Amino acid sequence: MSTLSYLAQEAAAEQTFKGLGAVGYGLAAIGPGIGVGIVVGKAIEGIARQPELQGQIRTTMFLGIAFTEALALIGLVAGFIF
Repeated sequence: MSTLSYLAQEAAAEQTFKGLGAVGYGLAAIGPGIGVGIVVGKAIEGIARQPELQGQIRTTMFLGIAFTEALALIGLVAGFIF
């Protein structure tokens, strides 16, 4: 195999895998999206069952959302690093 054809194959492979980082991050964002939906849904359910605990439930909900969104940010940063 000549060096020129080898370099052409490597360039074609590089173009093929260039957009996979965006696809990977898109797939990584699905998990935190589902997580935020579950957290908010359960918080609404808890407030509906015990309205007097609305303040505590809301605070806990925002903490859960923050931790869940941290996963999405880690996925974004990992995409840039790798």
